[in-house]
This record gives sequence, C-alpha cells and structure tokens, in this order.
Amino acid sequence: MSTITDSEWDAREALIHTNATINRKIRSAWSGFLDFALRDNVLEVAVGLIIAAAFTSVVKSLVSDILLPPISLLPFMSRNLEEKFWVMRKGPHYSRSVGYNTRQQAIDDGAVILTYGAFFDSLVNFIGIGVVLYFIANVYGYFSKDSIIKHTVKCRYCRKEISSKAKRCPMCTSWTDGREDRETSALPSNGRE
Repeated sequence: MSTITDSEWDAREALIHTNATINRKIRSAWSGFLDFALRDNVLEVAVGLIIAAAFTSVVKSLVSDILLPPISLLPFMSRNLEEKFWVMRKGPHYSRSVGYNTRQQAIDDGAVILTYGAFFDSLVNFIGIGVVLYFIANVYGYFSKDSIIKHTVKCRYCRKEISSKAKRCPMCTSWTDGREDRETSALPSNGRE
C-alpha cells in the first residue's frame, strides 16, 4: 500500500479549497442575479416592454394599413407609399419604358435605390406612436392625478434641466425662487455697524 506524501495532501487540500471557492462564487452570483431579476421594478419593466412591443405593432398596423393607403390614392402617388423609391443607379436589366415596378425588383436587378417611401412610412409610424403615447399619458395623468409627463425648467445658475416643482436645483443646490439674488448678509446695507 502506498502512502500519501505531504505534497499530495497539499494538492488535495488546494483542490478541495478551490472547489469550495468556486461553489461559493457561483451561489453568490446566482443569488445576486435572482435578487436583480426578480425585483419588482425589473418585472414591471419587462411587462411594460412586452406591452409596448404589442402596442407598437398595433399602431404600425393602424398607420400602414389604415392611414397610408388613402394617402396612396392621391394623384401624384402611383403605388403604396412604402413602395416609393428613386433609382440612383440602374441595374443591367433596366428597361427605360417600364422601369422597376417594386423595390424588390430593383434590388434583384442590382440597382441602387433610395427608398424614401419606406422612410416616410417609418416617420409616420413614429409620429403616430408618439401621439398615441402622449394621449395615453395625458389620460392616465387626468384620472390618477399623477402625471407621467414631467415638466422641466432650466436652472438659472447651472442651466441644467430640473423639475418645475423643485425648490432647489439638485445639481448646483441653488434655490429656484432667486434667494441667491437677494441680499442675505447679516451686515446692515448702509455700511454702519
């Protein structure tokens, strides 16, 4: 039977200590992750993002499927707005009499195109989402008496944006009512003692 030398015992103890340290760090990291991920505000943000994604798809459908098709009926629009494009460099199979009917046809032919219709479609989607969200925020503020929209003003000393309800600027700690401009000295103003 072979005996275990001191160096082998030291190596085993080092492995056991390393294993315990790794387990402790993994448990600590997992515990920290759970503390972060399962906090109330993180879950609220996750739910809010899911609702926002669904809301965005509804507004995008409203703009693309309801609002923009009537705009495409205008005399200067010959196709759906998102299909409007300008050919910057023609492809090898470009026909001067017919041109390209769709963006995909131009792309497949190797043409370089500027798709201003898709940009305008995205711009209208953005404005539509912004208007609807602003409306929802105002309705929420009306019923809850707690506005989501925070009105701000610039601090007259440090020029940072602060809440219009603030008494002091959190950046430079000056009073927003102008106390620094008024005389605050304990000495009489006429110079007599």
